[in-house]
Amino acid sequence: MNRWLSPEMFAAFAAEQTNAHRVFTSPQSWVERLGEDVLISHKSDAARDEALTGLREWTARVGFAPARIFARFLPRQNAERVSPVLLAGDPAATLESVVLERGLRYGIAFNAGYASGLFIDQRENRSFLRTLAPRRLLNTFAYTCSFSVVGAQAGAETLSLDLSKKSLDRGRANFGLNGLALDGHRFLADDVMDVLPRLQRRGETFDVLILDPPTFSLGAGGRRWRVEDQIEDLLRLALELAAPPAWILLSTNCTKLDRPALERAARYALKVARRRGEFHATPALPDFPAGEGARTLWLRVT
Repeated sequence: MNRWLSPEMFAAFAAEQTNAHRVFTSPQSWVERLGEDVLISHKSDAARDEALTGLREWTARVGFAPARIFARFLPRQNAERVSPVLLAGDPAATLESVVLERGLRYGIAFNAGYASGLFIDQRENRSFLRTLAPRRLLNTFAYTCSFSVVGAQAGAETLSLDLSKKSLDRGRANFGLNGLALDGHRFLADDVMDVLPRLQRRGETFDVLILDPPTFSLGAGGRRWRVEDQIEDLLRLALELAAPPAWILLSTNCTKLDRPALERAARYALKVARRRGEFHATPALPDFPAGEGARTLWLRVT
């Protein structure tokens, strides 16, 4: 599992206009390139220092000199998450930057909390979305709206839902980074589980729906969300909004839900909704070892 990205793969990412990717993974740490910067995620100081040593050797081998190196500690509890800290580079430089993924631009902010702004393990799912050429895209738990950017670039109308207004503001900024006007694109800061029934009552439908919920969160009125308990309810609500033929992305970082568990949840929801569906998997990520990153499943609904 301990491996550094090869010079050939590093060059391949550059050729496809991608500079946001994983460069190293071990059981105790991982390292990501985010544009001109590097982020080390670690479970201990020893793991951080080991990654730093390997990073120096790797950058010399591939000919990449990071402008800055950040590190963030990986706590056991989400409540203990903190923003990355600067290990090397200009402390006076802005903590915001822009990265490329297959020609599209996304804002990164190292001072915005634990996550910097782009989940790079969703790269192949974003690319698959582009091939679908959606007409109406519903992006739930949208965060900084990367899927919405891809949908808009492909010509879709989009609706981005997230509890965080700040995240949606960053999503609007991502639209601007790619020269996309906001006409035909809605951003709603609200609880997804409250909004989906309202959309159904209004008769709204979508041909692509993105379901990438957090493992745990507090919703409207302090309502607790646990993805392993509520994934079927979420999918059932989404199916009511899916205009056939429609595509639904089901994704999670919850360690209790592997791909077979996602398939079981999807089959149950389809049965309850009396709908038919088939599954599709995107290609494996070349920079992520097997078993690392989000577990994802595309569902084509008829």
